[in-house]
Amino acid sequence: MPPAFPERAAWGTASSLRAWQQQALEAYFGADGGTGPRDFLAVATPGAGKTTFALRLARELLDRRVVVGVTVVCPTEHLKRQWAEAAGRVGIRIDPEFQNAQGRVGKDFHGIAVTYATVAARPALHRNRTEARKTLVIFDEVHHAGDGLSWGDAVREAFEPATRRLCLSGTPFRTDVNPIPFVQYEEGSDGIRRSRADYTYGYGPALADGVVRPVLFMAYAGEMRWRTRAGEELTATLGEPLTQDQMSQAWRAALDPKGDWIRQVLVAADKRLTELRRAIPDAGGLVIATDHESARAYAAMLRAVTGQGATVVLSDDPTASKKIKQFAGTDERWMVAVRMVSEGVDIPRLCVGVYATSTSTPLFFAQAIGRFVRARKRGETASVFLPSVPTLMGHAAEMEAERDHVLDKPVREDGLDDDLLAEANRRRDNPDAVGEEFSFETVEASATFDRVLYDGGEFGMQATPGSAEEEEFLGIPGLLEPEQVSALLRKRQADQLRARRKNKTGDPRADGADDRTTAEDLHALRKELNGLVGAWNHRTGQPHGVIHAELRRVCGGPAIAQASAEDIRRRIAKIREWAARRRS
Repeated sequence: MPPAFPERAAWGTASSLRAWQQQALEAYFGADGGTGPRDFLAVATPGAGKTTFALRLARELLDRRVVVGVTVVCPTEHLKRQWAEAAGRVGIRIDPEFQNAQGRVGKDFHGIAVTYATVAARPALHRNRTEARKTLVIFDEVHHAGDGLSWGDAVREAFEPATRRLCLSGTPFRTDVNPIPFVQYEEGSDGIRRSRADYTYGYGPALADGVVRPVLFMAYAGEMRWRTRAGEELTATLGEPLTQDQMSQAWRAALDPKGDWIRQVLVAADKRLTELRRAIPDAGGLVIATDHESARAYAAMLRAVTGQGATVVLSDDPTASKKIKQFAGTDERWMVAVRMVSEGVDIPRLCVGVYATSTSTPLFFAQAIGRFVRARKRGETASVFLPSVPTLMGHAAEMEAERDHVLDKPVREDGLDDDLLAEANRRRDNPDAVGEEFSFETVEASATFDRVLYDGGEFGMQATPGSAEEEEFLGIPGLLEPEQVSALLRKRQADQLRARRKNKTGDPRADGADDRTTAEDLHALRKELNGLVGAWNHRTGQPHGVIHAELRRVCGGPAIAQASAEDIRRRIAKIREWAARRRS
């Protein structure tokens, strides 16, 4: 790669920069003729290499004497150490053990790594440090600076004097209206202010470049039965239309270690991991749990399934960082964690995930999925198992959508409120703390393979765990190009439908619509729409997810996983209209 500017410093943490990292550096240094702007916001999809970009930028600024010190601000204690280790590889000495009580950083260090909470505890101390010498401040996952007005105010006070500020984000921004310090906002034609990134590198372009892995979402439905505090027994089926209360309780029953749903999903996930390890020998799996009790129970299930213990990482465990680092450097099969690995943690060998948490906000979902997308070599795929819940299906279907931070809260047409949902999720994070376990008892929970979501499309029909139909999808090879994944999923679905038609031979209504259930009708409509989207993709080159997003914008309605039959029919009519107009 040719030099982008004079006095090129040593390479970053990789032997060479990726194209997007080079472009981002050029965008930074080209902004004002070579010294760079005071503030810069880079948004890049998880796994793309934001740390490498930031440290290469820091190395350049240090070598040019634009700055003489570096402060890294990050969300967790573990990430402090991770940043320090990465910085050490490019000759930047960062102290991850700095405490406010020290006051000064040791002379042997270029700077420090601290958490947002540490800064909020003594902002004046960090302001004095920042004023004392020319400092570059790197804000890792900068949306955390908006966690409450006190944190935002503290970050602004501490680092307002900084010579340079680099803000990084790898996920959709916050859904509240707290402004994020040092992030620029612009008012749109609708009068709403949104964050403005100086450089953006989304999941779609990263996937096309081979920088991240394609993610297959393995959705599981199932029958749930639970007993309320009043002794009433209720039944619901994940994957079918339910009220918000029914969905919440059915979801909770699915994740309950007392039921069979989570055990059956863990068995399926371990089979998928075994398949991936044929091509990726050290591939690992991660179960993201809601609370400590569930995490320990899931680990016990994995031991029973695999005959091997699973690494358990809990948020209050002082050895959590050590456990994560050890797991990253081994070929052990499974880790179970509560929140500790939701963002920023670098375990590139993670290829299989189980989303066994009730937290459903777009921010957390994107952070969690980001743990599995980091590609080490071309062709690696990732698989994430999750409940067939409309909220999660919507997030999975919109992986390629980019989302800015909205500062002025618009009226939500769908009646949902992200803030209230986030608050509800926080209350469910640890049932032991609020006593909710006494109001709910799982009686029965069983899983059914529902479908695979990939690149905005849906593939497969419901199948029993352990069946040949499920095995067809669990056995997809671990090394495939994105277009090969799509082709293979279409073939698997066609084979499944062909086998089912064959089994119905002799039934005069086998291929008719009269005996279709609502679910079968929806599936047929989704299949038709996905086929048309695939054809439009081949014609225009637009990613599937982008086409689905545009159809949703034009026709209205929720994501395809939540859409009604009428919603899907409107989109089918619209894409046919596009095709007819293009032919003419």
